[in-house]
Amino acid sequence: MDELTAKLLLLRAPITGAQWFLLHEQFGTANEFIQAGPSAWNRCELSARSIEVLSVASESLVVADINWLESDQNHLICLGDQHYPPMLQQLPDAPIGLFVSGNIQLLSMPQLAMVGSRNPSHYGREVATAFAKHLSQCGLVITSGLAEGIDVASHRGALDGSGQTIAVCGTGLDMVYPTSSKALAREIEATGALISEFPIGTTARKYHFPLRNRIISGLSLGTFVVEAALHSGSLITAKQAGDYGREVFALPGSIHNPMAKGCHQLIRQGAKLVDSAEDILNELGPLAAMASSFRTQRQSSSKATDLQANSDMVLDKDYKILLDALGFEAISIDQLVERTGLKADAVASMLLILELEEHIVSIPGGTYARAGLSSVDA
Repeated sequence: MDELTAKLLLLRAPITGAQWFLLHEQFGTANEFIQAGPSAWNRCELSARSIEVLSVASESLVVADINWLESDQNHLICLGDQHYPPMLQQLPDAPIGLFVSGNIQLLSMPQLAMVGSRNPSHYGREVATAFAKHLSQCGLVITSGLAEGIDVASHRGALDGSGQTIAVCGTGLDMVYPTSSKALAREIEATGALISEFPIGTTARKYHFPLRNRIISGLSLGTFVVEAALHSGSLITAKQAGDYGREVFALPGSIHNPMAKGCHQLIRQGAKLVDSAEDILNELGPLAAMASSFRTQRQSSSKATDLQANSDMVLDKDYKILLDALGFEAISIDQLVERTGLKADAVASMLLILELEEHIVSIPGGTYARAGLSSVDA
């Protein structure tokens, strides 16, 4: 039996990270350990279930995995390997192995998890996209779970930004769940990565998704919950992040929006309230300096060109109406609502997008003004 086959068989036995390292310390390779038989497995304190699985394991079980791994873009990384994500390896329940399709280097880069409702408001979806785009351009890899709603919006935003995003899947990587995310998954493979701890051929099961969520939070420096109802899976991901000693961020919303109640609960429990991308960058400690430096270099390459690019950006009708209503003077949201006839929540959402795209600047006191107009017009 070759080493790859032996590793793939071990992944099917419920063994812990400590057992994984112990068997390698005592036997050197996974193959030597499997060949040693039940007495050796007992010495490494494998459970009765693990021994039962290994006793009947055959190479035919992993043929699909091996065939999948023949593609150059597909990889298997195990605990202790060079490319195993360092943040994830810190977890007491880190997965023994990860199947990866795409850019394996991203797994070791600084990541922000973005999660939320599968049925978000228009505002929540728009904010997730805008934040993910901006933060990815600041040097963060955006990590999420490929689910409908906030997950998809976050991946889309990152693809529109740096293109660097990781989708953690609750199935084997030969399939996509939900099926509505198939096209998105292919886009992520091209510039980002899909990962899963589940072998090829594994279908979606309800209990897979809490396991997937621990990987999402475990990979990341922090978890940002955009919209979530009470008792949602996103709150479980946030709790896991807190248990792992990672930062937890939450976006406040309307008291009338049931999808904001979970975020409000997180904020009451100590999550960082977020109303700008800088809130996240500033809280991530040393990473903020790296991200700010990246952003400064990107923006300072040609200030005049950047301003012109911003002025030339195509905006839809409502955004143009809002931008036209802004002048050189500071103006409040209430004044903009009066000038434009747009709803207050829509104005608030669009202002965030315009600020992230550097069309406008926020001014202390809750007012806004156009950015760089005098330079562009000159």
